[in-house]
Parts: sequence; C-alpha cells; structure tokens
Amino acid sequence: MTDSIDDKDRRMLDLLRQNGRLTNQELADLIGLSASQCSRKRIALEQAGLILGYHAQLSPEADGTPVMGVVEVRLQNHTGEAVAIFHDFVCKADAIRDVLKLTGDYDYLLKVAVADLASLSRLIQELAGLRNCVSHLRTSVVLERLKEAGVVIPDKS
Repeated sequence: MTDSIDDKDRRMLDLLRQNGRLTNQELADLIGLSASQCSRKRIALEQAGLILGYHAQLSPEADGTPVMGVVEVRLQNHTGEAVAIFHDFVCKADAIRDVLKLTGDYDYLLKVAVADLASLSRLIQELAGLRNCVSHLRTSVVLERLKEAGVVIPDKS
C-alpha cells in the first residue's frame, strides 16, 4: 500500500496524526475530497495497517504519572530466553510506555511514566534484577516535554 499512497493520503495521515478526532467531513474539507471519498481512503489506510489506532494523548498529571524518564538498557546476552524474559517484562509493565530496539551502545530505549521518584527507583530495580538479562541501565529523568508523537506540547506558563 505504501507505493500507492498519494498526496491526499499523506495529507490525511498528517492531519490525523495531529488530531485523530477529525470527522470524515472535516478531513474532506481540509484535503479537497467528498466525505464519502475521504471515508473510503481512511478505511483503506486502516486496512493497510498505516493507521494503527486512535488515542487520546493524556497529560502525565491526568493519568497520575507526572514523573517521566528515559531508560537505556543493555542486555547481558541475546539468547532467546534472555530476550523473551526482557520482552515479557516490558510488555507487562504499565509504567513502560514506549520500547525501542536500538543500534549503538544500548540495545533498548524505554520511555517510562510513574507517579514519583520512588516508583521510578522500584522500576529500575526490577529491570536490573531480571535474571541473566540486563547488564547495564542508564536512566534520565525528563525535565520538560516539548513535543511528543509529533505534536508540540502547549506551554503552561
């Protein structure tokens, strides 16, 4: 499907990334199509797996997780068992919001959101304690969010 994406599809994807609540009529008006054409294009993009879902982007305060952090993880080894244990942990841990597999010095980058520093400390201890999996962690606390998921965070001051 990516080969057959036209300029209107790309415009629709950009608009939906910025505001997933746009109606077909609103999208149609913005990209110059009828609402029915827009609906068909949106459905085709969803079915092709190019639109993965529609989500509300909550403030950390709204979901009770005002402390955000970034954790770089280096695995001790890359055996199937070690990777499976690590993947299972990160998939089940609610505090871990995003997991990216990397090239370079670290194997994974985790974006985490927790209620307080004590919760972050517990999460780090749990990660470090994964049996024969994790060899090194480096954690940074997020001081300010400027942009997430391609959207600029409004300044509260």
